[in-house]
Amino acid sequence: MFSFRANLAILIAAALFTSPAFASHVHRSPTAGTAHHSRRLSLHRRSHRTHGQQAIEPERVTQIQAALIKAHYMTGEPNGKWDGTTVAAMQKYQADNGWQTKLTPDSRALEKLGLGPDYSNAINAKNSTFAAPQPADSISTEQAAGFAQASGVDQ
Repeated sequence: MFSFRANLAILIAAALFTSPAFASHVHRSPTAGTAHHSRRLSLHRRSHRTHGQQAIEPERVTQIQAALIKAHYMTGEPNGKWDGTTVAAMQKYQADNGWQTKLTPDSRALEKLGLGPDYSNAINAKNSTFAAPQPADSISTEQAAGFAQASGVDQ
């Protein structure tokens, strides 16, 4: 019994003392990380390129100014320059409508000024009319009955 316990204690002690010796350590030279670090910095610098629209085109500025003049938020003639007067007029217009004023122009403001997106050249807009739908009283009684039956609504 004594020899079994002694052997077990020696085996456990040996396992505890030798396990750090077999542990995997990654050793790098002091300059190994330098090239990787500089490469990472160069990739980091490249990722900070400016993307997207950086300025409003003069033609679009002229359209915005004309709409602001028509809405009585600016006076004078459109000049196509996004200057302080134009910025102030746009911010006032947006503030009066309860929209943000820090980033200009807001898409809701442009749409309200009548300068929203033009979908007339879209593929599915060719030969289409954008008229309002027919009033409900212009639908025949048979058609209305068919709609009601199909929807499961009792009249």
